[in-house]
Amino acid sequence: MDNLKPKHIKASKSDRSLTIEWNDGHKSIYPLDLLRAACPCAECRETHGVSSPVEFEDSLELAMHSSDPTTLTGIEKMGNYAIQLNWQDGHRYGIYTWDYLLSLCPCEKHAGSEKEDS
Repeated sequence: MDNLKPKHIKASKSDRSLTIEWNDGHKSIYPLDLLRAACPCAECRETHGVSSPVEFEDSLELAMHSSDPTTLTGIEKMGNYAIQLNWQDGHRYGIYTWDYLLSLCPCEKHAGSEKEDS
């Protein structure tokens, strides 16, 4: 996974998804609710009761706030290694590295790759 980097990142508000086209030609399509539930920031990891990146088994949980926490309002590039997602409820602390995003990819090729690599 070390050399994989996004070629293009696009968010669709109507489809409620984020699409990443990787430099190897692979395309990852992430539901926004998955990305929000997988937020790697310290606050969200604490909410899940863990101190390391979340490993997903069967379900995801997210405490719901008054405004829709799964509506994306912005994307910011963080150096050459990650993106930061900004959510409608004001949350913007999670930094999603390229490796972490690949590990979250719902396709069969990458599903569970974080567990296999560790």
